[in-house]
Amino acid sequence: MNKYPVAVLVLLFSFCTISLLAQNFDINTLKSINANESSFKTSFFKGEAQTVTVFNIAAPAGVFIAGALKHNKELKKEAVYMAGSFVLSSIITTVTKDIVKRERPFNKYSFIVKRDAGGSYSLPSGHTSAAFTTATSLSLLFPKWYVIAPSYLWAASVGYGRMYLGVHYPSDILAGAAIGAGSAWLGWKAQKWIERKHGSAKHSTPQL
Repeated sequence: MNKYPVAVLVLLFSFCTISLLAQNFDINTLKSINANESSFKTSFFKGEAQTVTVFNIAAPAGVFIAGALKHNKELKKEAVYMAGSFVLSSIITTVTKDIVKRERPFNKYSFIVKRDAGGSYSLPSGHTSAAFTTATSLSLLFPKWYVIAPSYLWAASVGYGRMYLGVHYPSDILAGAAIGAGSAWLGWKAQKWIERKHGSAKHSTPQL
C-alpha cells in the first residue's frame, strides 16, 4: 500500500480518537460538576449569573463618571474602550453560536440537570465571555493585584456556575473566556494604535 494513504488514515484515526477523548472529557467533567447539587450553590450561581449584565454596564459607566468628575479625558476614553470591547465580544459570541449551533447539554443528555435558563445555542458561553471581557478590561486599565485577582476570580466563578447550572459544557466556558479576554485585549491594542496614529499624549495608567 502506498505510504501516503496510510499516513492519511493514521491522521484521520488520530483526529477521531482525540475528538472522542475530548468529547468524553467534556461531558464527564460537566457531569461531575453538575451532580454536586445544593440549594445554596444553586441560588448563588443563579444570582451571580445575573450580575454579569450589571457589571458589564456598571464598569464602563463608573469609569466614565469618574473621568467626568475628575475632568480626566483618558478615563473617559478608557470607558469607551471598555464598552466597545463588550460590544465586540457580544458580536463574536452571537455569530459563533449561530455558526456552530451546538445543542445545550441538558437537551442532549438526560442526566444533566438544568437549573437556570439556557435559551440560545451552547458554544460559546455568553455569560463567561461577557465576564472575562470586563475582568480583562479592568485588569488592563488598573494593573493592580487587588483589581486583577477579584476580577478574574469573579469571571472564573461565573464560568464554573454555568456548568454547575447545567447550561454549558467546559469547552463552552473555555471558548467564552478566550473570546472575552481576546476582545478586551484587541480593544485595548486598537485604542493604543489609534492614540499613536493621532499623536495622542503618552498614556499613563489611571489611578484608583
